[in-house]
Amino acid sequence: MAEVNDAPVQRQIRIGRATVGLVGFDIAVNRLLAEPDLDPEEAVGRLYETVAGQNYIPPGMEEEYREALAREFDRLKGGRAAEGGGDLVIRVLGPGCVSCNNLQSVVIEAMSVMGIGADVFQVHDPDEIGRYGITRTPALLINGEVKCSGKLPTSSQVEEWLREAIDAQAGPKSARRQS
Repeated sequence: MAEVNDAPVQRQIRIGRATVGLVGFDIAVNRLLAEPDLDPEEAVGRLYETVAGQNYIPPGMEEEYREALAREFDRLKGGRAAEGGGDLVIRVLGPGCVSCNNLQSVVIEAMSVMGIGADVFQVHDPDEIGRYGITRTPALLINGEVKCSGKLPTSSQVEEWLREAIDAQAGPKSARRQS
C-alpha cells in the first residue's frame, strides 16, 4: 500500500454551542471511511484518539468532543449534510476561488442586513464537497439543503433563502407572524 502524505488542515465542527477548529480531523475520517466494516464505536474511539493527539481538548469536555465527533462521522459516513440543533448552519463550498469568496461575502452581507447570526463555514476539500453531491462550485448550503451550485446568487435571493430556513426552523406560527 502506498504511503499517504496528507497535510492536516483545520476543520470546524460544532461542539455544544461552540464551533471549534480541529486539525487532522479530515484525514482521520477519510482513513476510517476507507474501512467500511469498522464498528461505529471503535471508529469514534479511534477518531477521538487521533483528534486528541493533535488538538487541545479542555478537561471535562471529553464526552462533548466524543459526541460531536460521532455526529460528524455519522453525517460524513452517510454522505449527507444532516444538521441539527436549531441554529442556522451555512456552508460555502468551493476551492477558495474569487467566486467562492464573493458568495461568502454575499451571505454575510445578507445576514447583516437581516440582523441574524449563523455558523458560516467554507468547505474547500474536494472529497467533502463531493459528499454533498456538488459537481459545480461555488455552492451554498443552508441547514444541509443545497440552495445554489455553479453560480453566484443575488443578495436578495440569499435573504429569501435565509428567511425560508428561519421559518422552517421556527414552524408555522413564526411563518404567519413574519408574513
